Amino acid sequence: MRKIKTLHFLTCKSSLFSPIEPLTKQPHHCYTQRFSYVEVKMKWKKDRYLDSLPVLDKIHDLKAIFAVKDYIIKEPDFCIPISCISKKNFELGIPIRVATFLRKYPTIFKEVTGEKYNLPWFRLTQEAIDLDSEEQAVYQNHLSDFIDRLKKLLFMTKEKRLPLQIIEGMRWYLGLPKEYLKVLKINSSGSFSLYDMVDGKQGLSLNCEALEVPISFIQQKSMREGSYREGGPIAFSLYPSKGLRLKRKIENWVEELQNLPYISPYEDPSDLNPNSDISEKRVVGVLHELLGLFVENLGERKKLLFLKKQLGLPQKFHKAFERHPHIFYLSLRNKTCHVILKEAYNKDSMIEKHPILGVRKKFMKLMDESKTVIVSKRHKKPAESDDEKDERCNGDLPAEWESGEEEENLI
Repeated sequence: MRKIKTLHFLTCKSSLFSPIEPLTKQPHHCYTQRFSYVEVKMKWKKDRYLDSLPVLDKIHDLKAIFAVKDYIIKEPDFCIPISCISKKNFELGIPIRVATFLRKYPTIFKEVTGEKYNLPWFRLTQEAIDLDSEEQAVYQNHLSDFIDRLKKLLFMTKEKRLPLQIIEGMRWYLGLPKEYLKVLKINSSGSFSLYDMVDGKQGLSLNCEALEVPISFIQQKSMREGSYREGGPIAFSLYPSKGLRLKRKIENWVEELQNLPYISPYEDPSDLNPNSDISEKRVVGVLHELLGLFVENLGERKKLLFLKKQLGLPQKFHKAFERHPHIFYLSLRNKTCHVILKEAYNKDSMIEKHPILGVRKKFMKLMDESKTVIVSKRHKKPAESDDEKDERCNGDLPAEWESGEEEENLI
């Protein structure tokens, strides 16, 4: 049974703003808004195309594969005993039993017998080693792109800085290398600096005095289309899901919202009324820009909540994902709520593809090939000899057989 969500929309009884001077000359706080809250019940509409994205099914295992791969690649022969991996099970993010997980992907991890104690060892396959070399080459060739993405994330924050713990949580989504701090120290030309926090931990700050204000994806698209006007309205690209229809009052509200001035996520929003529609448009712009920086242009909703305070977002900013189903899509695959930027998965998207995306897609292809290898091994399994059958039959009986449950089921 589908859940019915109650969404609160802002609709205007009259014109949204009453500017005294032309739009481009007025600060944002000089516009007076007259609105009323309207309670609207709206069903969540499933989008089969976005729900079928392969990354939604593979992202949890893919993270663990990259973590284990980075751990094994440090070894001289790219080979390590399973005991060493088991000790770092939680740190590597392996979702299931270590041996089961590694044997699940034989095209990436090859099982071998150790020299001592007959313990299982795992070695990276040649395909995985080649993809790791390709990954390192991407980091070297597109270093400026990775630095710019981190700069933009810090530029969007109120204080132009973030705790390292939060950056580490966003590292996968931003596609940053594991040793990104060392890379920044060598190649950032003093744009970044570490600072000490009250709790004894460290954070990363952006020295933005000499830096230009970044241009958002929305602004870049408007410039390419030749319709950009500084301080003027910029409409978001809308991508309705098949069968999704909004009520007339909501459509009117969305249309009015599109005609409001666009507030760049890199501008100071302190002069905005948090209960106004223009503040709502700024929140949508921040979330749009943030997802545009991510590798797959999607992320777990609960992970995005950690950025609320730093990005200056309102208490229930996550409701924007529900209020704007033509811009964002909430996928509930595998009992995890992912927020997807719909524009990134359309043919006319102008959002630049992340450089590391190609490497991740190749690893996902190896994950698919692993299933084929496992199935083929099962079909080619040699027949059991009579002695092996006798030995198997003389073993312990299943518990349900001994208790007589199986016999009762047959009767």
